[in-house]
Amino acid sequence: MATKTVGCNELKVGSYIIIDGAACKIVNIDISRPGKHGHAKMRMEGMGIIDGKRRIIVMPAHDNIEVPIIEKRSAQVLSVHGSTANVMDAETYETFDLPIPEELIGGCVAGISVLYWKVLEDRIMRQVKGEGSSSGEEE
Repeated sequence: MATKTVGCNELKVGSYIIIDGAACKIVNIDISRPGKHGHAKMRMEGMGIIDGKRRIIVMPAHDNIEVPIIEKRSAQVLSVHGSTANVMDAETYETFDLPIPEELIGGCVAGISVLYWKVLEDRIMRQVKGEGSSSGEEE
């Protein structure tokens, strides 16, 4: 699990954090005023990257929080079976199955390159990049 620790006061809307063990993208941040004997509190609302669930966390603004390290990698689609694609990583040549998101099902065919993210222990397909390197159309 690749993470790093960041101060809450450095986070902005659009940043990524870990809430309840899931990587989330921050969609809203509310900061309360400090009380007479307390500290300012941050209420961060995040949408899960993998499952799309809404999660909320409240913590002091001076605390630290875990942030996922997102690896953006390329892969070539070897075959498509329903809503799952068998892909090969462009650097490590490792082959594995990736679920195809609803918006990419039409464009994901064998031989095409895709961009996928490796987040914590999960891999998710993010976009279809274009023709693969072994397409043979350069005549």
